[in-house]
Amino acid sequence: MASPVFAQDKQQSTAERAGDIAEQPAKDVGAVKTKIPPVLQQAAAAPYSLSGLSKCARIADAFDELGEALGPDFVQGVDRKKSRKVKVTGDTVAGLIVPFRGLVREVSGAASAQRELNAAVDAGFARRGFLRGVYQTRGCKPAL
Repeated sequence: MASPVFAQDKQQSTAERAGDIAEQPAKDVGAVKTKIPPVLQQAAAAPYSLSGLSKCARIADAFDELGEALGPDFVQGVDRKKSRKVKVTGDTVAGLIVPFRGLVREVSGAASAQRELNAAVDAGFARRGFLRGVYQTRGCKPAL
């Protein structure tokens, strides 16, 4: 799937969301593996590293790479309640398809893989904020 891992403001089409919901039971039983993008693996390993970031352009590139994996950064005026309703509905449907979903996810290893992905995403958010701060502190232009 080419979509961002956790696109905060990304508006998915109904077909994309339906595909995600349909794929969820396969993820729950471990048939479809959760893949962590390399940029998030690197962020998890060293979220505050400045290695290779001596120039403003490279910092901006690293920031953009994280944006591709995480989706756009927070933007004012986005209706977060609407996107939350869609997620809850999808989770409910997935729960109906796979009874005892939580237990199945733990036994299959899907819950562990999801926790690992969540940790990598958290590190990606931390790194993106860190890179923005370094970029601004160095007086780089234009603003990220």
